Amino acid sequence: MLTLKTEDLSPIQLMDYLQYAIAPRPICFASTIDNEGNINLSPFSFFNMFSTNPPICIFSPSRRVRDNTTKHTLENVMQVKECVINIVDYDMVQQMSLASTEYAKGINEFEKAGFTMIKSDLVKPPRVAEAPVQLECVVNQIIPLGDKNGAGNLILAEVKLIHVSEKILDDKGKIDQQKLDLVARLGGDWYCRVTPDSLFKVVKPLATLGIGIDKLPQAVKLSKVLTGNDLGMLGNVEVLPTDEEVDLISFLPEVKEILDATIGDVTNRERELHELAQQFLKEGNASLALKIVLL
Repeated sequence: MLTLKTEDLSPIQLMDYLQYAIAPRPICFASTIDNEGNINLSPFSFFNMFSTNPPICIFSPSRRVRDNTTKHTLENVMQVKECVINIVDYDMVQQMSLASTEYAKGINEFEKAGFTMIKSDLVKPPRVAEAPVQLECVVNQIIPLGDKNGAGNLILAEVKLIHVSEKILDDKGKIDQQKLDLVARLGGDWYCRVTPDSLFKVVKPLATLGIGIDKLPQAVKLSKVLTGNDLGMLGNVEVLPTDEEVDLISFLPEVKEILDATIGDVTNRERELHELAQQFLKEGNASLALKIVLL
């Protein structure tokens, strides 16, 4: 494994390694305004949600690595402590990228990138009409992380109003993750797109107390078939099945077929049972899969 001391790397080298590795990153498409009414629109991938109550998002306009200059977004929020965080979907990603161009002070990126300005309800900066979600925020705090090239400036933005396009809502009025079509930032010129095909669910171990991987038999933990993800799902089952429950699984047609075909062949029996369990895990049936691997 390659091991690097950050103190031995230049800011550009650090940026390269970290931005490729720490990804995907959500995109804050921030609209801001200065005291003279100059509007700025710029994307930032050093961004996330950090609190629900109060609802706080943080994004960071870093000092430019190239020449240590600051960005208009930072300068604007120091004057007018408000912003709109516009969420970026796939349909607007190329225009968003264009808005990241380092235009001169006073140039409106809404116009340069072809976005539609909508008047905000509470804050002075306008919203991006094309964004599926728009968050009107007040800036509670700005925390500089340094004064050297690449140093971040944390903007703590408290969300006051949430605007959501009806086209991404389900029949209960909640955001449908499959309809949102989000994009996220990777390293270099790379982005990724959240499509229905790339989405998957992981059951949160909050309501129950999983048995843990340590409670699985050694043969299961050392399986040549089951992956770490598979073991994680098995370890999230709340209780180990009883011997009687495990014995009953042997009458399941798929299981019986394997047992009959591998009499006296322990190695292949274990492999085929683990492969069958893996199929049930893919279908989300961890309880049944656990019984199979315990046979």
